[in-house]
Amino acid sequence: MTIKTTSSTHGQSRRRYRNAILLGCTALVALTPIRLLAQDAGNQGASTVLETITVQGAGGDDDAKSIVARQTTGAGKMPSEILTAPASVSVITSKEIEERGASSVEQVVQYTAGVVTDFYGSDDRYDFFDIRGFTPYTYRDGLGIGRTFAGIREEPYAFERIEVLKGAGSAGFGAAEPGGSVNYVTKLPKSERFGEAYVTGGSFNHKEVGLDFGDNITEDDTLSYRLTGKLQGADAEYDYSKDNEKFIMGGLTWRPTDATSLSFVFDHLNKDGVPGSGGQPLGTDFDRDKFFGEPGYYFSNTNRNTYSLMFDHDFGNGLSFGSNARYNKSNDAFGSAYLSNTRTDGSNLADRYFFGSDKATEQFIIDANLIYETNFDNVESRTLAGIEYSNFESKNYGLYDPSAPPINWVNPVYSGGPASTAPTYGSKNDQKTKSVYLQQDLTFSDRLTVSLGLRNDWLDLSETDLFATTNATSTGDHSEFTKKLGVSYKLTEELAAYASYAESAAPPGVGTEPTTGKQYEVGVKYRPEAFPALFTASVYDLTKGNITVYDSVTYLPASVEKVRHRGLELEAKAEVTDNINLIAAYSYIDSKIEEPGGANDGNRLMRVPKHLASVWATYTLDGEGARGDMTFGVGARYTDSYFTNIQNTIASQSAIVFDAAFTYKIKENTTLQLNASNLFDEKHIASQDSGGQYYNPGRAVYATLRQTW
Repeated sequence: MTIKTTSSTHGQSRRRYRNAILLGCTALVALTPIRLLAQDAGNQGASTVLETITVQGAGGDDDAKSIVARQTTGAGKMPSEILTAPASVSVITSKEIEERGASSVEQVVQYTAGVVTDFYGSDDRYDFFDIRGFTPYTYRDGLGIGRTFAGIREEPYAFERIEVLKGAGSAGFGAAEPGGSVNYVTKLPKSERFGEAYVTGGSFNHKEVGLDFGDNITEDDTLSYRLTGKLQGADAEYDYSKDNEKFIMGGLTWRPTDATSLSFVFDHLNKDGVPGSGGQPLGTDFDRDKFFGEPGYYFSNTNRNTYSLMFDHDFGNGLSFGSNARYNKSNDAFGSAYLSNTRTDGSNLADRYFFGSDKATEQFIIDANLIYETNFDNVESRTLAGIEYSNFESKNYGLYDPSAPPINWVNPVYSGGPASTAPTYGSKNDQKTKSVYLQQDLTFSDRLTVSLGLRNDWLDLSETDLFATTNATSTGDHSEFTKKLGVSYKLTEELAAYASYAESAAPPGVGTEPTTGKQYEVGVKYRPEAFPALFTASVYDLTKGNITVYDSVTYLPASVEKVRHRGLELEAKAEVTDNINLIAAYSYIDSKIEEPGGANDGNRLMRVPKHLASVWATYTLDGEGARGDMTFGVGARYTDSYFTNIQNTIASQSAIVFDAAFTYKIKENTTLQLNASNLFDEKHIASQDSGGQYYNPGRAVYATLRQTW
């Protein structure tokens, strides 16, 4: 194996609207009642028939037509009403993703309460975001993928929706952090003809085309297909960069009877880019495009094939069976020269090191479960019982070379890549996991819902040092039992209060114990009948123990006895009128390291801002005559300052970043869309380590022409 070098180039009657504002949650939506009351005064006594909700996919909503979801699988493996689920869940639908022009998962979750993004600035290797202060685990259709950090950057165009569960969730899905998890829901074939095609162009030589279409193959609708694809050729915002991608996904769904469905999906993801700018010298203030790495050793490549199988059968009388399975194989590599030290001797020199990685992974995971639904007296019962098996293998070779020549930041001269690209270390990891789980939901008189979840995971771990000569393999076995208990009570048909306790466990390294977490949470949810909306307010207290954290400045491990996060979250998603949509969020996190007598006792954890706030709103101006509909969108994201080292001596800069969008309907099925992120090109330090500083992403503007059918 060699870490290669590459050369890179530049529904019901309408009620009085005052009831709909009962739980506004946040001052960000305080302006809506004026408009609503005015409309209600003109419509009293009138009856409005809402559009029929088309049930699609695992979430039970039409994600392509609304930004407000009513159902989710993110709180567990059983589909649940978000209103009565005793957990905080945010769903980003495909309509919202398209409206905001989000092209990465990191951008998709930017307007979600409790989520902080962009904390590694121009580092483009992974989807960098935390939930309630911790790096999340991700799942696809309920099957585990892994952490976002050191994982593959997913393609959002592959998904119908992205579900964000806030808080501990191991009793539902398995491996998780106490802060939260993310579930990706794959686009599947539909029993109708549909489609779209688009072209996009814009900043940094961005050129992109995409297709998503499908139809029935048989006249009786028993066999359907879907084909989704994206081709992208682009640069990034810094010199010598590229951001190319090829993505294709094909699916078949067979429905031999009304009670049975079998879907097969294959997708291929190929990314050819760079790992990021590598930072800029401390104390300098260059434009973002300046590059102080090495063009001759500057690459980030991903190649992954995924095969997914999804089966559902309804036996009748309340009993159904479901099973999902996935096999994927991937290769992921990157290499660059990074800044290690900014000299202060007047020489204008910055020291550097070469760092590269070449990782190959293979995973097979399968889940099977039974759901039994029944009623007795005034009690509705839903029981889920299942098993899961996962076999994950990886080989990771790395290169670390501290002898990279320094670079003069005033007059940079590039000197080439490392003398040898042979790896300097490597390891092979095998992880087999067997799991059993149970979830019981009881609903009394359609008011009180009690939910219990239990799960046990048995982990069989093996790690081999590929560079050791003796005793190279270490093994470990662990059994982790996690549980959750939640209660939700519907105060009215629109308003519910909930309380929950949940636990988490994350897979350990060989020779260490699993990291564990627990969370207590209470909250209220309001879903008005007058218009599609969901307002949520929650407070939580979560702890994570038995952990090793890595300082964001030195990247060295540090043992921490316990980290405690207490917080408040407010979130609103509303289609206020036919013309106005609103998304708003606010988060407060009190972060505290608890290790009495320890050097960092009382400090905040890295990358955890005290305050986060965001708002995104759109207004549609109906067309007249020859002019088509015009939709104007504007958003703002505020991130408070956060510490980048565990000693709390180095911090990022707080900032507000604005986004905007404009869509013009040229014809019934043809639109022109403009999206601008960081509209005013706000520039601040998002991260800093011992070698350099990293800025937030700069302004980017894109135009998209879209045709649907």
